[in-house]
Amino acid sequence: MAHDSGRRFLVSNPADKIDYGALWPDRTGQAEAFDALGDRYDDAFPHKEGQVAATEWLIRSLRPGARVLDLGSGTGLPTARQMSEAGFAVFGVDLSAGMVALARAHVPGAVFHQADIADLRPGGPLDLGRFEAVTAFFSLLMLPRAEIPLALRTVHHLLVPGGLFALSMVEADVDDFTIPFIGTSIRVSGYLRDELREVVETAGFEIIEESSHSYAPAAADIQPEVQIFLRCRRRA
Repeated sequence: MAHDSGRRFLVSNPADKIDYGALWPDRTGQAEAFDALGDRYDDAFPHKEGQVAATEWLIRSLRPGARVLDLGSGTGLPTARQMSEAGFAVFGVDLSAGMVALARAHVPGAVFHQADIADLRPGGPLDLGRFEAVTAFFSLLMLPRAEIPLALRTVHHLLVPGGLFALSMVEADVDDFTIPFIGTSIRVSGYLRDELREVVETAGFEIIEESSHSYAPAAADIQPEVQIFLRCRRRA
């Protein structure tokens, strides 16, 4: 998701409100890494059963024509395409201009923006309205840990009361840690399972269901990982 180094992010207060703070997002090199990857990203991660299943849950749970948002939409495959083919009004947001261009080609029925999740904050420069569902598959792990709870509060703001949220992360006890990634490098963060649940619930979500998958990417420079999928509902 795109970066403007002059933008502020959000903080949340105990009154369940979102206020502006002085945390400045650093996305240095993150968009460029995904711009360089292009379609190779999907080649490196050919099996996305957990992601497909979580999206199918949303499709079963939502009314026809529901407004849905895919945060970190990547190439648009498979999530945005699944939801578009199900008849939803699909919006996608991604940091990488290259990923946004691919997504627009792959899913012409959806609307994609090159933007940062910080742009979607209350009063931010990109107002897309409210959604009945939001997905964030492996996108929040691109943020430092200090920002992940704030991003979750933004998701809470974007959802209508009772709206659904499908989230996935890689289980790892790391914070803004540089790793090799398909011939380039990116910075990633993660939580152990119990910590992830706590962060998500504290942000105002009820976890309806959890699943995990052991995954070995096709790219030689990416280590096997455990992927955690949470199916959540926004608490009012």
